[in-house]
Amino acid sequence: MKTIITISREFGSGGRFIGETLAKELNFTFYDKNIIEQVAKETGFSKEYIAERGEYAPTHNRFSYSFVGRNAQGGSVDDYIYQKQRNIIRDIAEKGNCVIVGRCADYILQDRTDVLNVFIHGNEEEKCQRIMKLCEKSRKEALAMMKDTDKKRSINYAYHTEQKWGDTRNYALCMNSSILGYETCMELIKKSME
Repeated sequence: MKTIITISREFGSGGRFIGETLAKELNFTFYDKNIIEQVAKETGFSKEYIAERGEYAPTHNRFSYSFVGRNAQGGSVDDYIYQKQRNIIRDIAEKGNCVIVGRCADYILQDRTDVLNVFIHGNEEEKCQRIMKLCEKSRKEALAMMKDTDKKRSINYAYHTEQKWGDTRNYALCMNSSILGYETCMELIKKSME
């Protein structure tokens, strides 16, 4: 039985909504922004800073990301934040029965057998419409946000895991929410937990 669900998602695919709704239905603890709060508390950085650095690369290039703000020992603020985030996610997993969205949780918990790793993606048009509505953006702005957010997530994931973000081999389930719909995605996740 899987008691921990990690959800990685493309921006605008509804992955966070699916995770939060599923957690309520299963009576599981939901972790997303509350991880940011815990990391901020432990590091002394602001929640806004952690939110930006904890899941997104600060640059658009993996090579330059590896050289951003390094100290004499070769560590960066981003490495420090990732280690704190990693420890918090591992502690969360020990408590069981939870849904964790993003933050390389699938990779961090890869050695556990009670974890179901899920990737939610969607069709560009549906994702764009969702972003336009939720974020009150123009079509051009929504497309730019979608591209920028996913690129930063991809670079951050590759840097910390040395794996490709969205690669089907990293997940038990990869679903297109535009085709399946949110309810079907949730039902498939529940069935896959057995």
